[in-house]
Amino acid sequence: MPFAEINGQRVHYQDSGGDGLALVFSHGILMDHEMFAAQQELDREFRVITWDARGHGLTESDGRPFTYWDQARDCLGLLDHLEIEQAALVGVAEGGLTSVRAALLAPDRIVALALISALPGEESPRAREFYGQMFGRWFTEGPIDELTTVFAALTINEPGENARWIAKWRDRDRELIAEPATCLLEREDISERLRHIRCPAVVMYGTADPLFGAQEAEELSEALRYCFGVVPIEGGAHATPLTAPEQVNGALAHFLSEI
Repeated sequence: MPFAEINGQRVHYQDSGGDGLALVFSHGILMDHEMFAAQQELDREFRVITWDARGHGLTESDGRPFTYWDQARDCLGLLDHLEIEQAALVGVAEGGLTSVRAALLAPDRIVALALISALPGEESPRAREFYGQMFGRWFTEGPIDELTTVFAALTINEPGENARWIAKWRDRDRELIAEPATCLLEREDISERLRHIRCPAVVMYGTADPLFGAQEAEELSEALRYCFGVVPIEGGAHATPLTAPEQVNGALAHFLSEI
């Protein structure tokens, strides 16, 4: 399996090795590169790259606190490792928070940005309390049914995929949730900085997503100076690349053909 030593982390990634524009897919919390299995079909036109963020999947992190700025530097470091000069970034949920920061850090390297169910602002007090309690119990009690079924329903909401990901969560060390949860809950609001992103962008959201809806998508689109607009993914949940891949892949291909 391919790994890269980046910023003190041993980052796991998958690279289709194609000759087209590089597309780097970044996942959300408690997910990993496998959520983008259906996006591999895009490698007929693009070089598809997926990776596991700190505290997730097969990546071996140093266990120290980190921010989405650190993960953005990991993403850019992966481009360095693969000798990729420019790329388009596709970020889902927290992967979107990593992607926008990478676009701010390296504007000359990021040529396009697709954000899916990504909230660049702070969590609301209510959401912060909810997630704080959930992740706190996950850390102390482990991925018990009471927690995993709720999280799977919120993010995936497809019986077969729910069961598959719950099984993955049960196999992981429960303490690995600590730093990703802290990173999520203590992130700063960078909404005002989005106007500085110079590359073309598109915003997607699942119409069945209970966490990120049409209003949030429109606000994000308006904050991005060069956004092509909002694409609703009909019936999609929070993890739309996993649950509605044909729509997501079609929207990505169309967006990238327009830039």
